[in-house]
Amino acid sequence: MNIVSSAVSLTVDDPAASSRFFTSHLGFRETLAGDGFIALGRDDAAVDLLLVERDAEHWRPRQEHTDAIVVFAVTGLAAECERLRREGAAITVPLRREPWGELTMQLSDPNGVAIQLTEWIAPPTG
Repeated sequence: MNIVSSAVSLTVDDPAASSRFFTSHLGFRETLAGDGFIALGRDDAAVDLLLVERDAEHWRPRQEHTDAIVVFAVTGLAAECERLRREGAAITVPLRREPWGELTMQLSDPNGVAIQLTEWIAPPTG
């Protein structure tokens, strides 16, 4: 698996308010926004942030009591999913393709830390 970027996904009540804070005070910029989420980034080595609305159906953390998810954008996710399954990793959300252009899955470490692996792919045309 080759990790090409990483992010921390924060579940918040008001993503726009958090975005204003991070962009105004900490030098982040919005890189992507959609229904119920805002992605923030910087040009330096800072980790990317995903601000996810607590009640947004498609972006709700898939584990109870989880307000933060460590996210790694990777290559070769389908093969990695099979490897993780063979190794007995605790896969909490099976591999799936999202309509906005990503292949994604979630797993959990032994302490319940939520980890999302994502591979950006072209959304289906049509």
